[in-house]
Amino acid sequence: MSYWTPGTVIEWEYANRLTDQPTVRPMTVVRDDADGLVAWLAPQTPILKTVLTDGRELREAGPIGMFTEPRVLKLDVWHGTGILKVAPAGKPWSIWYFWSATGSFNGWYVNLEAPHVREDRRTITEDRVLDLWITPDRGIHWKDEDELEGAVTAGRFTQAEADAIIATAHDAIAEIHAWTAPFSDNWQSWTPPADWPLPAAPAGHQPTIIADELAS
Repeated sequence: MSYWTPGTVIEWEYANRLTDQPTVRPMTVVRDDADGLVAWLAPQTPILKTVLTDGRELREAGPIGMFTEPRVLKLDVWHGTGILKVAPAGKPWSIWYFWSATGSFNGWYVNLEAPHVREDRRTITEDRVLDLWITPDRGIHWKDEDELEGAVTAGRFTQAEADAIIATAHDAIAEIHAWTAPFSDNWQSWTPPADWPLPAAPAGHQPTIIADELAS
């Protein structure tokens, strides 16, 4: 297997099993080796995301409607502070590092997702809805249980698949309690090189809506 060199711009893609409407985030490789991929999502990076047909965020349709309502692709920008994402090799989750606007570390977000598959300069996975939030004092909080229930009701996942996702969350919690990598790798003290350029917008899919920031 070949690895991307630091500074390479890739696309981190969340595929959708029902439509050809993926969420795509261009990111810059920080490290890539047998242990996994580490990549940086910079503030104001152009991204592709799925939204409701009137432009509202999917969550505004509720925990069932967000999986059943018609959706379109929107070309937008990443509005938050930057995120460092770590995809440990072979694990069904990635770990996101969040900072505040002042630079203080806010915590870790464990995004349950399918193991990644690589194509050219893309790393492709599928979101599993359920997530975990880890505070700096290592407190563990479950997130989006109602959305996972909604996904089952909507037919996106079977109950057996949802049960497997919950079991995966418990596997992740076991690693958090053991404080294995990448939690023990001190990525929270990392900062991006000042000379890294902002990645270009994803080019593989045609958006229906373009955010005002990009349309002007």
